[in-house]
Amino acid sequence: MSEAVLTIRDLHQYFERGTINETHALQGINLTVTEGEFVTIIGGNGAGKSTLLNSIAGTLPVDTGQVVLEGKDITYDSVTTRARWIARVFQDPKMGTAQRLSVAENMALALKRGEHHSLFRIGTPRSSRPRFKEALKRLNLGLEERLDTEIGLLSGGQRQAITLLMATLQKPELLLLDEHTAALDPKTSATVLQLTQQLVQEEDLTALMITHNMQDAIKYGNRLWMLDHGRIVVDVAGDEKKHLTVPDLLELFNKASQEQMTDDELLLSSDN
Repeated sequence: MSEAVLTIRDLHQYFERGTINETHALQGINLTVTEGEFVTIIGGNGAGKSTLLNSIAGTLPVDTGQVVLEGKDITYDSVTTRARWIARVFQDPKMGTAQRLSVAENMALALKRGEHHSLFRIGTPRSSRPRFKEALKRLNLGLEERLDTEIGLLSGGQRQAITLLMATLQKPELLLLDEHTAALDPKTSATVLQLTQQLVQEEDLTALMITHNMQDAIKYGNRLWMLDHGRIVVDVAGDEKKHLTVPDLLELFNKASQEQMTDDELLLSSDN
């Protein structure tokens, strides 16, 4: 039986608590993610998707509940402490890289994830360059020949592909993907998603991926959650997920939430 990588117990999150605008963003989330699971997460506007990832990453302090990673209680650990074990790729390609540094320098930073360091002291050990080149070859984007290029000069898709690679250079216990293809054009988005699936499988990673696209949520990963008003209302995995269609998923949601939702509502919704 696979080991539990992530366990969340009775997690509640509130915004503007105690005011007339109070929002109960996560309402008693309980979940376990086992080693090697690649979970896609979908839900409408205000469902709580990013709130959940922010709670796991530590960028949003937990109101009540517990977050356990590989048996360690990290509920009150800082973002920096959690970064030793958790890697994250954001929606904006610029957020995962330092644009004035070269590709190689950015990759060198990735090898020091979770450590305290100064950008002024970042160098690229000559011994690391072959490793970086070999890793970049896997992207099939010709970037292995651009180690000394300022990363800010690359396209959004190229940067996001490198950011994804950087997140996995030092194998994380948990990889968080926060709509990491939403800012890309459809063709580039498909390329990065395929690369994501490839890296997760080859490196045997445990990953959570938010997406706004039902087809992508079904196509990628081996488990799927649908959130609604701060609760996980659909949780499917294995063969059940493999044979899902969009109408099936909508029907599961509508039964679980006793509301009606269309695919268009998800495609047009912003994240929360």
